[in-house]
Amino acid sequence: MAVAPPRAKDLPLTALRAFEAAARLGGFAAAATELGVTPGAVTAHVKALEAALGAALFDRIAKGVRLTPLGQRVLPEFTQAFDALGLAVHALRLEAAPAVVHIATLPAIAQLFLSPRLPDLRAQMPEVVISITAMEAPPNLKRAPYDLSLFYGDHGQILAEDEIFPVCAPALAARLHHPADLVQVPCLTDSAWAGDWALWAAHALPGQSFAPRGPVFSLYALAVAEAAGGAGVLMGHGALVAGHLARGALVAPFAQRLRLPHALRLWSARPLRSGQPVERVARWLHGVGG
Repeated sequence: MAVAPPRAKDLPLTALRAFEAAARLGGFAAAATELGVTPGAVTAHVKALEAALGAALFDRIAKGVRLTPLGQRVLPEFTQAFDALGLAVHALRLEAAPAVVHIATLPAIAQLFLSPRLPDLRAQMPEVVISITAMEAPPNLKRAPYDLSLFYGDHGQILAEDEIFPVCAPALAARLHHPADLVQVPCLTDSAWAGDWALWAAHALPGQSFAPRGPVFSLYALAVAEAAGGAGVLMGHGALVAGHLARGALVAPFAQRLRLPHALRLWSARPLRSGQPVERVARWLHGVGG
């Protein structure tokens, strides 16, 4: 009578995922942020995996952790495997709910670029449901449940170049005749783009020292609203202030504009098939952004 050999116990998928994230990102805290768990949970998963293997995957050092030679050797295969799994899950979601398009983007882009365009998009494609998630950094589309990523960067299809230039309410603009006049008025700053003023000043005021004097905002859309209300001059990003400029709520008092290297780009982790809702939305956005 044949006797089946005992089946080797599988390694837990959650522990393998915790190892891969920690190894790829260089630490347990970063892995915890990506996976949406606590650093303690990542530590426990990795310890359980090492115990099951009977081998260390990380060396614990004073400044954190470092991959062992074993961990270094297997990491590329696990990264490739979890990327493939993530893309397979994404394909499954797409097939199960083909009329839902998930977009991840910056809060400022969501509020100032996408939101004004959504009514027209819904009118053009009433059968498509658009879901928008605002976040501060681009997600890993091979793993995250989003169809499209819309951020400033150097990866993906360009929707609009990123030009920066001062903008303000028309009444305030009447007092400004030369970039040097900015020292006489409040200059609003967005904390995420705190270096914008220095970049533009180096272009518009070469050889001169200029430091903006005025409040700092953590939400760019709020800074735009304050500038439109007359609170001061803001460094505008062309694609984000275009609507306010078109309505006359904001004006650009100076001709000097500076193009930054990171354009507003749309990206998908998978090739888009012609006629699918995701491809149609991407094509529509490219048309209105370009």
